Amino acid sequence: MKQATIDDILEPGDSRTHQERARRVAGGFWRTFRRASRHIPFADELVAAYYCALDPSTPLRVRGTLLAALAYFVLPFDLVPDFILGLGFTDDIAVLTAAIANVRAHIKPEHRNAAEAALERFARPG
Repeated sequence: MKQATIDDILEPGDSRTHQERARRVAGGFWRTFRRASRHIPFADELVAAYYCALDPSTPLRVRGTLLAALAYFVLPFDLVPDFILGLGFTDDIAVLTAAIANVRAHIKPEHRNAAEAALERFARPG
């Protein structure tokens, strides 16, 4: 099997691909984030990117790139399976870093505000 490159993973895809990725991301983001948050040094940017990806006013190509990276993040098995202690999220971090770096200008203050509020709720016990 051909090893996927970051460029392959971040390919925005067509409309059907967008819809499938959006469904997968919405269904698994917070569960995966809970497991991975301590391994991700840019958790606030990741959550802001999540809100940017789900914002219908975000340009389609930007949404596609973010949805591709976020879908890779929520997949249970990828190039380096997430359950491998110490290494499991390194490939996810590389993909997410590349995606966010490419679209950072499209992450708006309202996405960052939504991320900040979500992270405050996330940090509260219970």
